[in-house]
Amino acid sequence: MRRVLIVGAGQAGLQLALGLQAHGYDVTVMTDRDADAVRSGRVLSTQCMFDAALRTERDLGLDLWADTAPRIEGVGVSVAGPESARLIDWVGRLDAPAQSVDQRLKMPVWLETFAGRGGRVVVRPVTVGDLEHLSGSYDLVLVAAGKGDLAAMFERDHERSRYDRPQRALAASYVYGLGPRPEHDFPAVRCNVVPGVGELFVMPALTAAGPCDILLWEAAPGGPADAFDGVRDPAEHLRVTLDLMKAFTPWEYDRARAGIELTDTGATLAGRFTPAVRHPVGELPGGGAALGVADVVVLNDPITGQGSNNAARCAAGYLDAILAHGDKPFDRDFMRAAFDRFWQTVRPGTVWSNAMLAPPPEHVLHLLGAAGQLPPVADRFANAFNDPADLEQWFLDPAKAAAYLESFTPRD
Repeated sequence: MRRVLIVGAGQAGLQLALGLQAHGYDVTVMTDRDADAVRSGRVLSTQCMFDAALRTERDLGLDLWADTAPRIEGVGVSVAGPESARLIDWVGRLDAPAQSVDQRLKMPVWLETFAGRGGRVVVRPVTVGDLEHLSGSYDLVLVAAGKGDLAAMFERDHERSRYDRPQRALAASYVYGLGPRPEHDFPAVRCNVVPGVGELFVMPALTAAGPCDILLWEAAPGGPADAFDGVRDPAEHLRVTLDLMKAFTPWEYDRARAGIELTDTGATLAGRFTPAVRHPVGELPGGGAALGVADVVVLNDPITGQGSNNAARCAAGYLDAILAHGDKPFDRDFMRAAFDRFWQTVRPGTVWSNAMLAPPPEHVLHLLGAAGQLPPVADRFANAFNDPADLEQWFLDPAKAAAYLESFTPRD
């Protein structure tokens, strides 16, 4: 029986661990927090998982919240103009529903499922020295925890990394009590673009006590919405969030007028990071190697919602690669080949995420404007969150964008 060590108990690490376990591998998961600590801690992320990523969970019997999580049936875009009026406002319908499940609910269940099926869970911080000591006992070591010294094992890929500093300051709140949206009759993720300020995302989600909404400010660094540094009190975090909504997205603030509240004392999260692609092989001091997983090797800003989706894609792709490799050694060539297949899957989304962090070019503004008049354009943009590769055919290239819009007749 082949032995595999996975460091990290998030979307990618646990999905891969459970997949390997189902195929008879002897898997150990190392994590710095047990299930109860995650369950009672602060929110870990903002996530919206689309159909392709959810299918990778369904294939393993891990999509446990399909009947309880709010159905997300669309993606909408609003663009603020002078005096916070909306110049653009539309919503596109998804071909298949998406969902957002609080990872404090999801990850503990997966971790306990893994342990209940006989998986070995080791709860303690992991250092490079620990990996050096342990690597000789395993056929393959994977690192799915992307912070600190472990992440530093994986060198930055300068050719694939567009930015060298954070492009947004992030501030999330999980809330109850947001009022209904009057302008459409199906639930959607809404992206509110405020030029020069940033973006406010609003999405339905599921937390431990039931349905809620997530508010995520993506603030331009140094701009008026970059206001959360030093804010430690959750109530103050929510107050700042609402003040910014009132100032820059009053149509969203109107939904909070009746009074909203945080879902719990750990319902806020703030920070910033630099989007980056890293080389997949981490070198250990004694000559061993580890394979980087998901955010460790491809870290995108959440502006296009690809993080948890990429993690699921990585877990599914690595699972296939490991199973196909049979009894052969998991050497550096295997690691690079497994990553290369993953990279081909997530490259379009990475290009898109990086592009959306920059001021939109003229052809993108034309497309976003046209989507308000042409529902097929709005729907195609919404479904790009599920399949970013489609954007290369009509969104990212000015000539292809012009040809796409020209394909519509005046009657359309």
